[in-house]
Amino acid sequence: MRFVQLRAFHYVATLGGFSRAAEALHVTQPAISDQVRKLESDYDMKLFERHRKQVNVTKNGLALLEITNR
Repeated sequence: MRFVQLRAFHYVATLGGFSRAAEALHVTQPAISDQVRKLESDYDMKLFERHRKQVNVTKNGLALLEITNR
């Protein structure tokens, strides 16, 4: 787990979208998506449910969000 992956996850979860997170972090949206995808892959768990342009945090994502909020 790398800091950039956690940071990307945290911003997507708190801001409610990949594009908003990318804008806040001054990076591209594909870079944010890639970091979150790698985090999900490394730990074999879904952190977000993706529906068109809407993103919802899963139960695993909420547990991780509690940690990243600290």
